[in-house]
Amino acid sequence: MHRNSYIAFLILLGALSLASCGKDDADKPKPNEPVDKLYNDAMAKLHDHDYKAAVKAFEEVERQHPYSEWAVRSEIMAAYADYKNGQYDEAINSLDHFVKQHPGNPNTPYAFYLKAICYYEQITDVGRDQKITSEAQQALSEVIKRFPDSEYARDASIKYDLTNDHLAGKEMEIGRYYERHQEYLAAINRFRTVVEKFQTTTHTPEALHRLVECYLKLGVKDQAEKYAAVLGYNYPNSSWYKDSYALMNGKPLPAETTPGLLHRLMPLNY
Repeated sequence: MHRNSYIAFLILLGALSLASCGKDDADKPKPNEPVDKLYNDAMAKLHDHDYKAAVKAFEEVERQHPYSEWAVRSEIMAAYADYKNGQYDEAINSLDHFVKQHPGNPNTPYAFYLKAICYYEQITDVGRDQKITSEAQQALSEVIKRFPDSEYARDASIKYDLTNDHLAGKEMEIGRYYERHQEYLAAINRFRTVVEKFQTTTHTPEALHRLVECYLKLGVKDQAEKYAAVLGYNYPNSSWYKDSYALMNGKPLPAETTPGLLHRLMPLNY
């Protein structure tokens, strides 16, 4: 009886010793893997579109080799993987951290550009709040101003113009709503914003025509005539000008339709 108990005790003691050894082994930090292997593994996950795993793999490069060139590259690549995965906020946070830590790095222009794209790709239709459009515009402007000679500046400029068009479209939508509800002064404010702030967008001819409409409905014919003149001078072949001309009941537009007069009416620069 005593012998059997003693044997059982030895078996239990051995099992506890093995468990303890296993725990100690698990607690020991794993040796660092070669940095090129870690980075290539992360890139392989990125190419396989396993973006979540790629982010973790790039972060592992940074963890194991924090002072290496590969760690710096991995910061950008992790942000890019987040962007590809639609995790825009995470990508933007990582990019902000990168440019703060590495302002002179050759990849910094790309970091600014990628941040702008993260905002740009979240732009929704004009029926929704346009805060994200304004943020995209600001980020694109940063790229253009900071890196005018970079390969990213041209695309940023094109997208900046598109954000302008989008913001103008929002103003037009609100202006049309006010006009439909006969709130003409509120509508005029919106249409004037398009003409004065977004004059290079595709919405300007319609905005001018809507101003003619609103002023006529308010009975302020002199203002209607002035905006019709501006429309005719800048967009003589526009269907909006034809509509405005018809609204004026065929009345000839002011004879003094000269560039000087038109520029005094509003700051159009074509």
